[in-house]
Amino acid sequence: MNIQSVYLGEVDVSDESILTFPHGLPGFTDEKHFVLIDLPDNPAFHIFQSTENAELAFIVANPYLFFKTYEFDLDDASVDQLDIASEADVSVFVILTLQKPFEKTTANLQAPVIINRSAKKGKQIILNTSEYTTKHAIAPSASDEKEADSHARTQSETE
Repeated sequence: MNIQSVYLGEVDVSDESILTFPHGLPGFTDEKHFVLIDLPDNPAFHIFQSTENAELAFIVANPYLFFKTYEFDLDDASVDQLDIASEADVSVFVILTLQKPFEKTTANLQAPVIINRSAKKGKQIILNTSEYTTKHAIAPSASDEKEADSHARTQSETE
């Protein structure tokens, strides 16, 4: 089937690649069908595209590529809604806010998109924690790198 994408124009997608979001997304409750399209020449990022609305698309990424310690518990209601039988069927994505320069791009860690690949169902959940926000920088700043390097030196000295 052909769909229109704000980023790529007309795109051919298979019916099997369509993901159903039974309750839509927060702020887009009428949008129930999406596809993940690989971003050309950049496997770290994907286009999360509505199949019905060409203008509704987000750039998403696997958060664990940028945030190694990112973790949260998925509530039982979400597990049931998504028919999750195995953790191996689950993919997690975060929506990015692209910035210029790209190093200022941020990720929304407070509202990850959870997809059960086997059931082809998804849901964006809102985490009830102050640990994560909607704007985490995906590129470490120079001060973050210095702090991590200093921590690594201190830790190796104590071992």
